[in-house]
Amino acid sequence: MALRFLVAVLVLVFAVCSHAQQIAIGLGGDVTSIDPHYHNLTPNNNIADHIFGTLVQKDERQRPKPGLAESWRPIDDLTWEFKLRKGVKFHDGSDFTAEDVAFSIERTGKVVASPGPFTIYTKQVTESVIVDPWTIRLKSSAPYPNMAIDISTVQIVSKKAAANATTDDFNSGKAAIGAGPYKLVRYVRGDRIELARNDAYWGPKPHWQHVTFRVLTSDPSRVAALLAGDVQAIENIPTADMARLAKDPNFAIFRTVSNRVIYLHMDSNRDNSPFVTDKAGKPMQRNPLKDARVRHAMSKAINRAAIVDRVMEGLAIPAGQLLPDGMFGTNPNVKPDAYDPDGAKKLLAEAGYPDGFGLTIHTPNNRYVNDEQIAQAVAQMLTRVGIQTKVEAMPSNIFFSRGSKLDFSFMLVGWGADTGEVSSPLKSLLATYSKEKGMGAANRGRYSNPKMDAVLAQALATVDDGKREKLLQQAVEIAMTDVGVITTHFQVNTWAVRKGIAYTPRTDERTHAFGFVPVKQ
Repeated sequence: MALRFLVAVLVLVFAVCSHAQQIAIGLGGDVTSIDPHYHNLTPNNNIADHIFGTLVQKDERQRPKPGLAESWRPIDDLTWEFKLRKGVKFHDGSDFTAEDVAFSIERTGKVVASPGPFTIYTKQVTESVIVDPWTIRLKSSAPYPNMAIDISTVQIVSKKAAANATTDDFNSGKAAIGAGPYKLVRYVRGDRIELARNDAYWGPKPHWQHVTFRVLTSDPSRVAALLAGDVQAIENIPTADMARLAKDPNFAIFRTVSNRVIYLHMDSNRDNSPFVTDKAGKPMQRNPLKDARVRHAMSKAINRAAIVDRVMEGLAIPAGQLLPDGMFGTNPNVKPDAYDPDGAKKLLAEAGYPDGFGLTIHTPNNRYVNDEQIAQAVAQMLTRVGIQTKVEAMPSNIFFSRGSKLDFSFMLVGWGADTGEVSSPLKSLLATYSKEKGMGAANRGRYSNPKMDAVLAQALATVDDGKREKLLQQAVEIAMTDVGVITTHFQVNTWAVRKGIAYTPRTDERTHAFGFVPVKQ
């Protein structure tokens, strides 16, 4: 009897300990691929951080710190040298070397049908010179002070595993061999990602042996899973549930201001745009979105304070530029346009559209906090000044696929600056599209301003930090004065966890399983 009791106790203890070492986390955004070079999308990059790893890591405020590279330095105007960490093993036991770094950088430009390539961060690398297995030099055609911070966005894959691999090979797990703190167990598109701890990881061992990321893009489903205990943590707390969870002693809330700007991209390039019509719904002979006065009118028509207060329920900050105040390159003189519907109507009349026109705004309905509701609010505001606006919402995987094909005329999108400074959105969203230069990779409106391009190019080749920041601020002012995009607000990143767990909130919006830790009750 005593032996049976002891066995029962041991089984119970084992079950409790086993459960204590696994965590389930509810994600608010869909993960479209495990291939870390396929789509520059925050949910994808977040999972990649667990499996692969970068030369330069970033802390919760996006400050650089050593990763797979122990140190880095410029050795001349055109060359950066990275000293790699010795003794690092990939998940299959093979050695990590400079060969894998060179291969990974080169691969970013070869991924087939990428809807958001990483080439904005790698095109500046004209040559990778392998000095020895743990030293690599990256060369550029002009001085490139952002080399280290840009390379921090590139996940390092195993050349041995990925040399002939397709994106499907990564999704199946066949090629998903990294040097990160977790190994991929299973990826079920639209449902879950299962990971197992890499006990041979070179860095601090995560607490959790097993991690399940549940893809719960529906706000009610994500909260319900937390309340039921099906997951122990969620990201992107729905604004409507924030107060209730904050008051409940069974949960803890963690939050910080995000680097993610929510913005509206417009087709300012084509003469005939597919979803721009006259009031009767017929195609127009000229595209009004090409006129800066029309774009400015649209910006004035948007009541950002109302979006923040009513749609986001206070969990946002009105935005007039690409990054929140205080981040490198933000311009203190660039402010959000004041809500001015009369001024908007006046500008429309000056541009030759006194009666307005018709427009459709396309938006994801499961990617950003309250994305469809924001689009509905914007549509109503534009309609009030004469731009009859309809909303078409869709799942994010469809939205990004169609957006990359330039299917839309006017769309609601978000951008999180992985580098933590303003050249990231300038290069991606507003630089003139050029596949050869790696510019404008996410410029889905094909905005082009040669003056801004010239200032940005000068900034990217300026080594002096103070001078570079002033040039970036100038580029910001040129683009925002010309209304290359219409920014609405910066999100506030939020996480809710069950009692007994803590999380360090991050400006880059990433939900790292290794960032959740048990705390004493």
